[in-house]
Amino acid sequence: MSHESEQPILSQIHDLVTEEKQLRTTHAGLGLNRLERERLETLERELDQCWDLLRHRRAEEEFGDSR
Repeated sequence: MSHESEQPILSQIHDLVTEEKQLRTTHAGLGLNRLERERLETLERELDQCWDLLRHRRAEEEFGDSR
């Protein structure tokens, strides 16, 4: 996978991490309300999906498509 083809995924990861950090920092010591907790859970899920996609694409490039 070329650096250019990874860029959209890496950019999305960066944006999600930035939002997650901002949410956690803004509410440190105060706790999150229900909507904020739901958003944090969504961010974590989306980050997991992005990292999985990136790992999958890198593995396909390194080892070839096993289908």
